[in-house]
Amino acid sequence: MKIAVIGAGAWGTALAINAAGAAGTSLPRHQITLWVRDAGQLSAMQAQRVNSRYLPGIALPDALLLAGGSDASLDALLGRHHDLIVIATPIAALRGMLQRMQHLKAPVAWLCKGFEAPVQDLKPFGLLAHEIRAQAAINLRAGALSGPSFAQEVARGQPTALVAASEHAEVREALVTAFHGPTLRVYANDDIVGVEVGGAVKNVLAIATGLCDGLNLGLNARAALITRGLAEMTRLGLALGARPETFTGLSGLGDLVLTATGDLSRNRKVGLLLAQGQSLEQAVQSLGHVAEGVYCARTVVQRAQGLGVEMPISEAVVALLDGQVRPAEAVAALMGRDPAAELH
Repeated sequence: MKIAVIGAGAWGTALAINAAGAAGTSLPRHQITLWVRDAGQLSAMQAQRVNSRYLPGIALPDALLLAGGSDASLDALLGRHHDLIVIATPIAALRGMLQRMQHLKAPVAWLCKGFEAPVQDLKPFGLLAHEIRAQAAINLRAGALSGPSFAQEVARGQPTALVAASEHAEVREALVTAFHGPTLRVYANDDIVGVEVGGAVKNVLAIATGLCDGLNLGLNARAALITRGLAEMTRLGLALGARPETFTGLSGLGDLVLTATGDLSRNRKVGLLLAQGQSLEQAVQSLGHVAEGVYCARTVVQRAQGLGVEMPISEAVVALLDGQVRPAEAVAALMGRDPAAELH
């Protein structure tokens, strides 16, 4: 396949590496072009054959092509024939990218997870990626590649399973063909609503779990938080039209467990740092990468409230991020809630 990956952050680079084949491989899996927005980063990657900014120490395959450095180079790349285009930018840049690609014939997939920031002239709350596509590029055949995955492990060829989600069978099939391989399993799912809700909400819940661990509340508390967080995620997903079984799969429970407990999780790290007394600004600056849960937590709660869905853990995270409560107070508020039936 001929594939273009737009965006050379950690995740976009990792997928490009995995799909192109390891460095030194004589027969590449696919013809991959990785588009790098920043001209300086592009020059460094071309010279060093490594993405030292986001994946230091991991060599780029010999067959991986690099392009970028300007908008004109992106237009030129998109003007060529591809079997698949992968958008590997944060969700804040997704709308612009989709508008740019709205007339493409090739399948398009995005990697970002979360909610777009609210745009008041469109809606009073932020949108999931598939909702953005419905506004910005309604005729585009597109979908999402999601699931429990740390970029470093995918780039190193460690076993990983992902979900290709789209209402278009052609997009699901293209993603499976492109990325299913010796170290990466890709499962198809037509419930893009459920897959995207799972990918967005788990980041918020990971901040809560990091807070729990940072306060040394114990493994019992962590298990309870993850389980009740999954219930919150499922309630919101069902209200938005998702299927319940999606949340027991890779993009629901799987991604939640990884992001809430994995040491490579940026969102979990935010919770840990807040528990240690750092300010939100200090915590975010220390990461060096985007922690999507910080930026979409408020929108998660806004969507839930608009639908009449109760999400107390997510609400506690928003209060903490806004500085309305201290870490111990957020925990106390959750523990002080009235008794309720479990399946609620």
